Amino acid sequence: MIGTYQSNVEAAESLTAEAGIEMARCDISSATDRAALISLARERCDSLDLLVNNAGIAPRERRDVLESSEESFDQLIATNLKGPHFLTAMAARWMLEQGSGRIVFITSISAYAASVNRAEYCISKAGLSMSAALYAQRLAAHGIQVFEIRPGIIRTDMTRGVERTYNDRIAAGLLPQPRMGEGADVARAVRAIADRLLDYSTGQVIDVDGGFHLRSL
Repeated sequence: MIGTYQSNVEAAESLTAEAGIEMARCDISSATDRAALISLARERCDSLDLLVNNAGIAPRERRDVLESSEESFDQLIATNLKGPHFLTAMAARWMLEQGSGRIVFITSISAYAASVNRAEYCISKAGLSMSAALYAQRLAAHGIQVFEIRPGIIRTDMTRGVERTYNDRIAAGLLPQPRMGEGADVARAVRAIADRLLDYSTGQVIDVDGGFHLRSL
């Protein structure tokens, strides 16, 4: 198994030590790094059974949509959308050689829930959701299943700075299941796909969001 990281060396070393995962530094927005990652995987592995597109960043500064910068927009589109989209194309070509494989896109409830103070993040995740649908359609007949997992409010480094705000909103009734999600909640959904429990459900969107997607009156 090969995992990637861009800057969190401590977390990468921890995964290597605790789980035996080979970690490779990769800037997913870089075509050179994407090619190097696939090349490394071909060297280390006989086959590519599962690709999980989990790379993602948030805006460095939350700004109203009327004040957001092109620099931030370009950065998030490159990392959250362009990188995973084209990495998947490379992985899919390998899977087509095999005639099998599974691909997971980790998107977000922000793919459909508008947050006007981080528009570039929402747009990148909405685009990634369509990328998942496109690959699901293209690859289904070739024995390759593609899934989208939409996490909700998950306790991560990305949400640490606004965790109190989210907890207050959850306590006020934002979520049917009144707690923040954990990384393990998302990991279990990925595990179900990896274990081939959903192999007749290609293109499925799996909401891991405590019921955020539900609507009630």
